[in-house]
Amino acid sequence: PPSSSPPPLALPPGAARWGGLWLLPLVLTLVLVAALLLAVRQAQSRAQEEIREALITDALSLRKQIEDRVDAERERLAELGRRLDARQDGPEAFGAMPEVLEGLQRGWISVSWLDARNRNLAQLPAQPRPPNAAEGLSAHMSQPLADGGTLVMRYSPGQMLRQNIPWWLAHKYDVRLIDGTGTVIASTAEAGGTPEAESYRVSMESSLGDAWLELVSREPLRPWYSTLPLGLIAGFTLLIVFSTLLLRRQMAQLVHAEEAWRGEAAWRRAMEDSLRVGLRARDLEGRLVYVNRSLAAMVGWSPEELVGLMPPMPYWPPDSLEATMQRHRRNMAGQAPREGYEAVWRHRDGHTFPVMVFEAPLVDAHGRQIGWMGSIIDLTERKRMEERELRQTEVMAHHARLTMLGEVASTLAHELNQPLTAIASYGAGVLNSLQRGPAPDPVLVRALQRLGEQASHAGAIVQRIRDFLTRREPRLEACDVNTVVRGALDLLRRDVDRRGVQVELRLDARLAPIVADAILLEQVVVNLVRNAADALAEQAGERRVEVSTSRSADGRFARIDVCDNGPGLNGRRIEALCAPFYSTKSEGMGMGLAICRSIIEAHHGVFDASEAHGGGACFSLTLPVDLHGEEESTAEEVLQHG
Repeated sequence: PPSSSPPPLALPPGAARWGGLWLLPLVLTLVLVAALLLAVRQAQSRAQEEIREALITDALSLRKQIEDRVDAERERLAELGRRLDARQDGPEAFGAMPEVLEGLQRGWISVSWLDARNRNLAQLPAQPRPPNAAEGLSAHMSQPLADGGTLVMRYSPGQMLRQNIPWWLAHKYDVRLIDGTGTVIASTAEAGGTPEAESYRVSMESSLGDAWLELVSREPLRPWYSTLPLGLIAGFTLLIVFSTLLLRRQMAQLVHAEEAWRGEAAWRRAMEDSLRVGLRARDLEGRLVYVNRSLAAMVGWSPEELVGLMPPMPYWPPDSLEATMQRHRRNMAGQAPREGYEAVWRHRDGHTFPVMVFEAPLVDAHGRQIGWMGSIIDLTERKRMEERELRQTEVMAHHARLTMLGEVASTLAHELNQPLTAIASYGAGVLNSLQRGPAPDPVLVRALQRLGEQASHAGAIVQRIRDFLTRREPRLEACDVNTVVRGALDLLRRDVDRRGVQVELRLDARLAPIVADAILLEQVVVNLVRNAADALAEQAGERRVEVSTSRSADGRFARIDVCDNGPGLNGRRIEALCAPFYSTKSEGMGMGLAICRSIIEAHHGVFDASEAHGGGACFSLTLPVDLHGEEESTAEEVLQHG
C-alpha cells in the first residue's frame, strides 16, 4: 500500500556523498566513553596515591608529636629527680612537691620513690587506680637519683595518644599503638573496622621501645567500576545508540528536502544580491526574519547579527527612538503610506543617512499575512546632490554680495576722498590765516594741525582699504610694530575711556622693524580693540583689554595679541568668526574679522583666536619680519615660531 512517509533506512542517490557520516556521532561517543573510563580509573589511582601520601605524612607528624610529648614528660621526671637530689627533706615531703602534683594532674597514673635497694620510700597516689579499658595498657619511665635510688612514673599511652591527636586527624583515621607482637597497647578505634581500608605503620622505637604507631583510614575508596559516573556513562551510551538510529532515519528525509532547497535558494540569492535596494522581512511582532546583503551593507551590520532582532533596532538613531517607535507601530498596524516615507537611519560607525522606505504585506503560500516586506533605498547620493546644488547657489549669492560690497566700498572711498580733501584744504587755509596774525592761539593752532593730520590719515585709510578690496597688493615699507599699536590706541583712546575700558600695553622693546603696510596693520589692531571694547560694554565689574607684542625665539616673526576679560568665544573657532557676514552684534555687518584675516594673510601671516587664560577672548596675529624672505613659509611654520 502507498505510504506518505519515506522508507526508514533508504537513502536517496544524492546522499551518497554523506557515506557513513551518520555513524560519526556513535563512534565519537564510544571514543569519549573509553576516554571517560580511563579518566575515572586514573582519577581513582591518583586519589589512592594522594590518600597514601597524606596517610604517611599524618603518621610521621603524629609520631613527632607523641615523641615530643614523651620527651617532655621524661624531662619533667628528670627535673623532679634533680629537685630530690638537691633537697634535704624526707619522703614525707614528697607528696607536697609541686612537680609531683602537676604531673598527676597532667595524666601520670602514679609516681614512686625507690631507694638504692628498690624499697618504696614514697608513692603517690598511695593506691594507684588501674587503667581502664579505654586507656589500654600502661607504661612507665624511670629516673636514677644521685643516692642510688630511682624515680618511677607510670602513665597511660592511650590517654597520651588521645591528648596529642588533633580532632581532624581523629576524624579521618583510627589510631593505634601496638607492640612487636601485635598486641594493641592503646587505640582510638571502635570495635570492628574495615579490612580493605588504607593503613600505615611507623616505629616508635626512639620513645616507646618496640611500640608501633598505626593509622587506618576510615573512608575506603569504592572500586572504580561501582561508582555513579560509570552508571551515567552506560546510560549515555545507550541513549547515543538510540539517537544514532533516529538520526539515520532523519538524514534520509533531510537530504530530499535539501536538494530541493539548494536549487531554490541559489536562484533567489542570485536575484537578491543583484539588487541595489535593501530588503527586509519582519513578522507580525516586528522581529526581523530576513535581510539581504544590500541592506546589511547599508547599515554596517551583518545579516546574521540583524536577523532575530526586535525593536528598537540598532540602526535607529538614539536621539529619535520615540518618534521612530511610533512610526514602527503605525507600520505594524498597516498604516504605512503606499508611496513610501523618508526616515533617517544610523550606520554602525555612527554616521546617519537618509532612506526611503516602502512597506508591503508579506503573505505565505496559504494567502495569510505573516509579516511585512520592506524595500529601502539609500538617499545619501540624492541628498548630497541636492545639497551641492544648494551650496553652489549660496556660493554664487555670496560672491555676488562680496562683489557688491567691493563696489560699494570703492564708491564710498571715491565719494569720501572729496570731502576729506576739502576738510584738509579748509583746515590748512584757516591755519595759514591764523599764523599770519600777530599772536595766534597755540591751542587753536595745534587743533587745526591735528585736524589736518587726521583728515590726511582718514584719506590714506580709505585709499588703502579701496586698494585692498580691489585686489591690489599692500604698500610694503619698514615700520615699527610698537608704533603701529600705539597709533591704533591713540585713535581709540577717547572711545575706550568713555566706555570705562582699561587698556594695558605690554610692548616688547626688542622688536625689530618689519616690512608691512602700517596703515592696514593699524586698522587690524583698531578693529580688534574696538571688538573687545564692544564685548565688554554690557559687562559689570572690571573691563580690561591687554595689547601685547612679542617676537619669536629666532627673531623671524613678530606677534601682536589682543586679549580681554569678556565673555569669551563660546566654543567658536577662527574659521567661523572670520566667515563673511557672520557677526555676534545686532548692528554688525560681519566683515570686520574677515577683512582683518585677509590683511594678515596678504602679509603672509597667521590670524588666530583662542580662549584667554583668565577668561575672555584672545586674538593674535603673527607676521614675518622679512616679508620677502618668508613668502615660501607655510602657515604651520609660522604658527610653530609664533
